[in-house]
Amino acid sequence: MKIPLSVPCLGEVEKQAVLEVLDSGMLARGKQVEAFEEEFAHYLGRKEAVATNSGTSALFVALKALGVQEGDKVITTPFTFVATASSILHCGALPVFCDVDERTCNIDPEKLEATLKKEKGVKGVIIVHLYGVPCAMDDILTLKEKYRFFLLEDCAQAHGASYKGKKVGSFGEMGAFSFYPTKNMTTGEGGMVVTNDRVLAEKCHMLISHGSKRRYYHEILGYNFRMTDIAAAIGRVQLKKLDQLNERRRKHADFYNRVLSPLEDFLVTPWVPQEAVAVFHQYTLKILRYRDELLAFLREQGIACEIYYPVPLHKQPFLQGMMDEVSLPVAECLANRVLSIPVHPLLREDERQTVVDSIRKFFDEESLRCR
Repeated sequence: MKIPLSVPCLGEVEKQAVLEVLDSGMLARGKQVEAFEEEFAHYLGRKEAVATNSGTSALFVALKALGVQEGDKVITTPFTFVATASSILHCGALPVFCDVDERTCNIDPEKLEATLKKEKGVKGVIIVHLYGVPCAMDDILTLKEKYRFFLLEDCAQAHGASYKGKKVGSFGEMGAFSFYPTKNMTTGEGGMVVTNDRVLAEKCHMLISHGSKRRYYHEILGYNFRMTDIAAAIGRVQLKKLDQLNERRRKHADFYNRVLSPLEDFLVTPWVPQEAVAVFHQYTLKILRYRDELLAFLREQGIACEIYYPVPLHKQPFLQGMMDEVSLPVAECLANRVLSIPVHPLLREDERQTVVDSIRKFFDEESLRCR
């Protein structure tokens, strides 16, 4: 049996939407992109949305629109995908890493305040709603008010997640989403920047289209980061399915929580704040003992699993020498403990049972070896 870690939930409706775009002859940015932007903004309760060709370009364009430039400092988490930090570096700015909360794996508000006190001249903060679990937004917004930094939400793994009834991506000046094939919704490749600020949105539109508002008149230095109508057509269908697909992920997570919690001597199931609704882009266990052995065992059983992320960003080779060495013990500990198992919406009940049976078998055998 082969149980994949993630499967894009694409069907006949998406295929038909793509065929209609192909038949129209308008493949580049057009009416489909405009409609997708409007629908996505409405879903989040934001006024503006700008579609891009990737989640990475969405982060970069948002930072450029917010005025991040050479020498600026932007605080972010070390426990995330590299694009969160590389987008800062591509602006010529310096990422400042702040340690995370052990329970949520998200940036720790207490440590964030300590970092803000230590680092002078911080321009902004990028938070990441990692694995689809929202950050502690009340505490972060209190710090934003106190220290006057811009807030950019990296929502690449959190489409549809909410905090106190409000969708993530709608708390900061801007939010950035990814539509990579493994995400909770996909366009193949693609991204989206969201904001309530029309001026910021206009800057983003110019930045993704060679710095122009109208064709062949270039007011600023820009890029070619536009989404195609093909991608947007897929995205529009996926957005309609998003809440339903997220509910399936939550049901899988509830099952795992119930049956794996008794293995508390070996693992910790994901923790979600009471005021938050998670969307479980990944279902990530913290393995207290034998993490790497469990990973190898599950893969031998045909069960895909992965470590997100094995090397915290402050330990990445390309960043060595670019900044002072820093110790971030929680992120470093998590990198040695986390293990993500299948939670995608197409996961069948029998496959789910196979996953938990295999985990139980592994730890039963390990317990016998230790006696």
